[in-house]
Amino acid sequence: MKTHLLKVLVLGLFAMPLTVLAGGESGFYIGGGVGNSSMKVDSTLDDETYKYDGSDAGYKVILGYNIGIIPLIDLGVEGSYVSFGKIEDGGNDAKATGFDGFGVGALTFGPFAVFGKVGMIKWDADTTLGGVSQSDSGTDSAYGIGARFQLLSFSVRAEYEVFDVEGLKDLNMFSVSALYTF
Repeated sequence: MKTHLLKVLVLGLFAMPLTVLAGGESGFYIGGGVGNSSMKVDSTLDDETYKYDGSDAGYKVILGYNIGIIPLIDLGVEGSYVSFGKIEDGGNDAKATGFDGFGVGALTFGPFAVFGKVGMIKWDADTTLGGVSQSDSGTDSAYGIGARFQLLSFSVRAEYEVFDVEGLKDLNMFSVSALYTF
């Protein structure tokens, strides 16, 4: 029994420096992610309503700054360029891209963290409805949740984001990203 307890204490002492070095690292970070985006089109053209939905592969390029305030809490800001891909339904299609900015708050537990983010997206959308092409743009709210694993300067995260874009209902993205903190 004493030998087992001694092994646990020794392993704990060696593991403690790794948890101190993991997660919550302050500084600028850069990265990229890929995932699945989905959107619903709900638009009217010449008194005819077009409704369709779909999903496609999407990607994003991320730049941010993280501040590890205290051992359990991180705060940061980040921006990204996002491509949501293209959905098609017969002769109709829609594609969207955007630049977003978020405030990010995280609870860190050693190398693991859960986070939430709230911000805005400046989006551009191109649709073809009934053979007629249209372009639209705007700025709307966005939010998301996720989880992160970080070891030293490298991290991997999975997240779900929702973008409240007018005309493209239920625009959201589930993605996995790799990040490097400077």
